[in-house]
Amino acid sequence: MRLQDKVAIVTGGGRDIGREVSRALAAEGARVVINFANDEASAAETLKLVQDAGGQAIIHRADVSTAAGVDGLIAAARAAFGDRIDILVNLAGGMVQRRPLAEIDEAFFDTVMNLNLKSAYLTTRAAVPYMGSGSTILNFSSQAGRDGGGPGASIYATSKGAIMTFTRAMAKELGPQGIRVNALCPGMIATRFHDTFTRDEVRKTVAGSTPLRREGRPEEVAATVAFLVSDDAAFITGANLDINGGLAFS
Repeated sequence: MRLQDKVAIVTGGGRDIGREVSRALAAEGARVVINFANDEASAAETLKLVQDAGGQAIIHRADVSTAAGVDGLIAAARAAFGDRIDILVNLAGGMVQRRPLAEIDEAFFDTVMNLNLKSAYLTTRAAVPYMGSGSTILNFSSQAGRDGGGPGASIYATSKGAIMTFTRAMAKELGPQGIRVNALCPGMIATRFHDTFTRDEVRKTVAGSTPLRREGRPEEVAATVAFLVSDDAAFITGANLDINGGLAFS
């Protein structure tokens, strides 16, 4: 129980990787605030899975790409578990659509950047006043942030590259307060994200190109999150850790 009695917020915590992260943190003893934006049914199912396993959690709907949404999320966390946040996992994000440059208007650009980058900035800014020494922030970038992404993913990839830089900057700024900041850069993980945005033949090709010859699983990502936010990783900060089956190396 490496996270016994710690308070964790997981944005985008209701399904896929977020669900497994919420479950993993709760299994390690954390009290988890599971944020969701739209899919309440999935979030409720995640909550039930956590509670059935003996964990403590709440769910809270919030659009974390807005300051008002973030303020409501922090207020819900404080009301449920007190004026302390030990762990923040900035997982909320998405691609929205694949679009080539000629089809990217300002509104689309802003939507994707807000969803992936602004959300992490807003949530971090709001949570830090309640985070003491020994707290930790875990951001989610992507392999796309390293290699530019696939066709039509330029703005998504750009936002995820920015997350990597934001992670390094916050590690430097918050380190003197005893707050660690890291990021994960997942590759091909079997989630609804790829069900929506990646063709089956592409998925098979990518999986076959990894040394491990398969896609990753959400629970494998979650196990890495649980390690990085625990004291077992107490001297790791500013890292952007690849988790892609060896497909690409930093």
